[in-house]
Amino acid sequence: MASGGIEAITEADLRRDLFALAGDAMRGREAGTLDELRASVWVAERAREAGLEPAGDDSTYFQWWPLRRTRVSDASRIAIAGRPQVLWRDAIVWSPINANLDQPLVWIGSASAAELASMDLTGKAVAAIVTAPSNPPGTNVSLREWRFANAAVAQRAALLAQRGAAAIVLVSGDAPELSAGFELAASTRMRGTYGIDSAGAPAGAFAAPSRAPGSSAASVPAIAPVPVVWLRADMLAAVRGPAVRFAANLVVETYSYPSVNVVARVRGSDATLRGEHVLFSGHQDHDGVRAPLAGDSIRNGADDNATVSVALLAIGRAVSRQPLRRSALFVWHGAEERGLLGSRWYVAHPTVPKGSIVAVLNGDMFGRNHPDTAALLGVQPPHLNSRALVAAAYRANAMTARFAIDTSWDNPAHPEGWYFRSDHLPYARAGIPSVFFTTLLHPDYHTPRDGPETIDITKLAKVTRWMYATGWLVGDAAARPDVVPGFQLER
Repeated sequence: MASGGIEAITEADLRRDLFALAGDAMRGREAGTLDELRASVWVAERAREAGLEPAGDDSTYFQWWPLRRTRVSDASRIAIAGRPQVLWRDAIVWSPINANLDQPLVWIGSASAAELASMDLTGKAVAAIVTAPSNPPGTNVSLREWRFANAAVAQRAALLAQRGAAAIVLVSGDAPELSAGFELAASTRMRGTYGIDSAGAPAGAFAAPSRAPGSSAASVPAIAPVPVVWLRADMLAAVRGPAVRFAANLVVETYSYPSVNVVARVRGSDATLRGEHVLFSGHQDHDGVRAPLAGDSIRNGADDNATVSVALLAIGRAVSRQPLRRSALFVWHGAEERGLLGSRWYVAHPTVPKGSIVAVLNGDMFGRNHPDTAALLGVQPPHLNSRALVAAAYRANAMTARFAIDTSWDNPAHPEGWYFRSDHLPYARAGIPSVFFTTLLHPDYHTPRDGPETIDITKLAKVTRWMYATGWLVGDAAARPDVVPGFQLER
């Protein structure tokens, strides 16, 4: 391996860039906001300074794409027994839906499915208690309160909708997770749903809505298109009172605005191989500014994923100093936190021939947990799609960081489903050899505590050198990595 390249990866550069990108001035880099665009311009300017050439659209560093947002308008109104409820503080509208109604509430409390079978709820506005879900998340699962609340509300609402309810009002029960979950759900649901704007494309081409990290279609039941409102526990007495009416005027608004991928390249040194690309992948967005936690409202996203964003810049400096035989392509994907939207767009609209991408080295969260361990995903079936690429990653680790590599999170039975939560996924689905480097989750994940001061810079440098060395092995190999025949993911 060319020592001149790897020596360009320094802790000083990583620290400087990390504190800039994950500092409060970037306001958490939320997708679909000016903050995401500001961070993307910052990344592009650093890529230019590192000697990377633009590889986006129209000879720029940028690939713009349309983000479609659908949300409940702030002009919407909700009242219980004539008492107005402040949207997102007192009441959460679970999904964007237009509705204008004023009906008496039928109180059914915590009635079970068996008890509901004898009730005629058709066309009625129904009020019920949110009870614990039938499949509560494990105690150590990330974002547990959000997942608990999401499953509880969705299950209860789906059951009532199936019984014909025309509107559903849910009140938190006594499960402690519901109180914390209410705050998290409010900050998420108020933003609505996000997807790639499919105007001009075949119906449903990019229509999959965003989900919170860790959720899956299998874990949350579908809710019929009826208004669902979730209230805090202190509204229980008001909802159960006599002759209570539920009035709601819910208005949905939808609009499109830009998100962006930042794309840069270092051309290969070999005239025969430079038409092929090793793609280094990360994402620059995070969660932005939300409800305060211990007085801090900025989700800085230092580990998730400023660490990898600055790692790609460091790898770019290394490759610029000592090019690979193949070309090195760098993609900072926008709106990963909205459902891998930027990587889905790039796979559908690559700025280089898709067939020229020989491998994707994706990273997400590089700077926490034990200093001598890291994880690699895409190494075991059904996630393994290239034996040669995995072998290169293991060889590179032996040459550089010498981490004890944790592959347990690659197991399809792992409760986090971590393989499905980062930007290598759309590439793997497209049949491109892909692996996922990470140092895994921690208690500060998706909280304001994920700040740059918490990052182990020495470990960040080690993971960066490991990723670089893997790219070097793939980029200089005589043959491109294999693709496992019949590769098919479990979901």
